[in-house]
Amino acid sequence: MNLYYLAFSGRGLALARRLADALGGEAVRCGGPVTLAGWTAEHFAPGAGLVYVGACGIAVRAVAPHLTAKDKDPAVVAIDEQGHFAVPLVSGHLGGANALARQIAAACGAVPVVTTATDAGGLFPVDDWARAQGCAIPDTKRIKAFSAALLAGKPRRIRSDWPIAGTPPKGVELVTGDTPCDAALSFTDPGPGILWMVPRIVTVGIGCRRGVTAARLEEALTAALAGAGIPVQAVAAVCTIDRKADEPGLLKLCQTRRWPLRIYTADQLNQVEGTFTPSAFVARTVGVDNVCERAAVLGAAGGPLLLPKQAGDGVTLALARMAFGPDWKWNQ
Repeated sequence: MNLYYLAFSGRGLALARRLADALGGEAVRCGGPVTLAGWTAEHFAPGAGLVYVGACGIAVRAVAPHLTAKDKDPAVVAIDEQGHFAVPLVSGHLGGANALARQIAAACGAVPVVTTATDAGGLFPVDDWARAQGCAIPDTKRIKAFSAALLAGKPRRIRSDWPIAGTPPKGVELVTGDTPCDAALSFTDPGPGILWMVPRIVTVGIGCRRGVTAARLEEALTAALAGAGIPVQAVAAVCTIDRKADEPGLLKLCQTRRWPLRIYTADQLNQVEGTFTPSAFVARTVGVDNVCERAAVLGAAGGPLLLPKQAGDGVTLALARMAFGPDWKWNQ
């Protein structure tokens, strides 16, 4: 999470800088060229954490025009300039505002004022857990029914295609096989009404000719994912060789999808262990016999290939899987 702090007084700026030193991020004071509206608009983006060192009302009015959806809005936290209370205002679970408020509180001795119902009731916050485990929730509307049932005292069953370390929290039962469930951790949609959580553990290795459009890359990736039975929400990153670091179509694809683009040198790719589909032409051109498979595996920290090299119309593409070991923690 990229953290940004906005203060409105000298005392507030001192606290903002203290938090930035402890948690990372950039701290500035409102005034002159730094305006409340301008600063908010500049930093309001998924994956960010906006911390207003001042009144909650200021923060609420500032972010209100930018709010879209709970799975897209960044974490927004307000803390008074005395450092007494840290209040998560927006995206408490999926955006990580609750966790950020707790981190801020620990850093300066404040009280985290967490008001989401499951947290207030000491119950399992499934969307906070999904975020902490690095999972996407394709249909966030399903969260409400799951949490409402927990609040009503109805145990919820979760099925996972991966072992989950530890003991399930209060009100949650881990089930296996074909046992009916209320939520599933899987690459496969469990069906209507069941909360679906997808681990972001797939890396995409891409090689392409110059000038390939983002639309063509999207088309090739969509076909590859469908062929491998992997939802697009599972993609964690796109990986390629440094010669493609400035490829407009690739940059646009990653920007549109909000995927990080990981760049590797030919030497780094040559060092990846495994059996890959060689190409003498590619080796002569870029110095490594295969870009897409090697890049995908390197991006997955040596994880296995899920889909070997797919080639066509100027695009080569491969998929690999990172290691995934979920547990029951959500307050990391």
